Amino acid sequence: MANLHFELVTPEKLVRSDDVFMVVVPGTEGDFGVLANHAPVMSTIRSGAELSVYATEGGSPETITVEGGFAEVNESGLTVLAEAVS
Repeated sequence: MANLHFELVTPEKLVRSDDVFMVVVPGTEGDFGVLANHAPVMSTIRSGAELSVYATEGGSPETITVEGGFAEVNESGLTVLAEAVS
């Protein structure tokens, strides 16, 4: 299966940039999973919520707390522009 290119960016720096299996994004309208070849979408992110990053299919997720921002899915993959991460 194809991998999803994932980038997590804050105003200060590029926090993460790699290929993963799936990311679950905490959108303001609800959580949504993003796999490779996902349809283009843009969403705001709930402040204080967690991104779940699955490096491999069936693997355990790594969680990253984000403080607001936006998520954009396009032909290049998923980019999360967060105000801050912890």
